[in-house]
Amino acid sequence: MTCAAHQAILPKGERVRVNGITIGRDVIAREVQHHPARTPIDAWKAAAQALVVRELLLQEARRLDIFAEPTADSDGRREAADEAAIRALITREVKTLEPNEASCRHYYEYNIRRFRSPDIYEAAHILFAAAERDAQAYEQARTDAQAVLAQLQPRPDRFAELAQLHSDCPSAAQAGNLGQITSGQTTPEFERALVALAPGSFTREPVATRYGFHIIRLDRRIDGRELPYELVAEQIALYLKENVQRRATTQYIARLASQSTIEGAQIATPEVLRVF
Repeated sequence: MTCAAHQAILPKGERVRVNGITIGRDVIAREVQHHPARTPIDAWKAAAQALVVRELLLQEARRLDIFAEPTADSDGRREAADEAAIRALITREVKTLEPNEASCRHYYEYNIRRFRSPDIYEAAHILFAAAERDAQAYEQARTDAQAVLAQLQPRPDRFAELAQLHSDCPSAAQAGNLGQITSGQTTPEFERALVALAPGSFTREPVATRYGFHIIRLDRRIDGRELPYELVAEQIALYLKENVQRRATTQYIARLASQSTIEGAQIATPEVLRVF
C-alpha cells in the first residue's frame, strides 16, 4: 500500500500531536512498514502510537538536556542522534535492580522444564519430491511413496536399498540417513511424524511436507536432560533483568503520557515499546 493510501486511512480532520507538536501524516505513513498488523488501520494506529512514544521521550530528553554520542552495533549500523538521546534518557531515568541469586534460583525451580537439552533423533527417510502446486506431480509422488511402503511392510530391512533407489534427497547416498536431528530442524509435519515413532519403526503412511512425501524411520531417540542451574544462571539473570527493565520503562512512559497532552492517538499497549 502506498503512503497516500495509508494517509487516506486516517480521518481528514484528525491530527496526531504531542504537547502541541504535530506528527505529520507522511511521517506516520513511512513508519507503518515497521508495524505489520491484520488491517491497514491497525498498522496506522500502531505506527502513530510508536511515534507518540518516541516524541514523548525526545521531548523529555530535551527538557533534561540529555544528549549522547551515537554508537554502532556489531554490524556497523550507527544510531541516529535521536535514538542515542532516547537511550541515554532511559539509562539515566529508568533505574532497576540487578536480579539476585535467590530470584534466579526461584525462577529456575519454577520453570525447570524450560531448562533441558533438546531430545535428539537419529533418523532416515525416503523423499518423493514434488511441489503441491503441481497437482499431477504431487499425486504421482504420493502414489510412488505408497508403492515403496508396500514393499517395505513385509521387508523393513530393505529401507536402505529402497532409499538409494528412490529417494530424491541427497541423503540417498547414505541410505537415507539424516544423522542426528533436534526440534526445529525439519518441517513441522516431518517433526510431528518423527516424534510419534517408536525407535526401529517407520511411518505407515506417506508424510506430506512442502518438499513432497516422506517415508520416515526412527532409529534412535536420545532424551534431553535437565540442565544444571550453574549452566543457565547467566541466561536467567539476563532474562529477568530485561523483563524488569521493560516493565519499568513501560511505567516511565505511562507517567510521561499522563503529564502530557496527546491528541489523535493512544498509547494503551506495551507493544509500542518494541521499537525502542
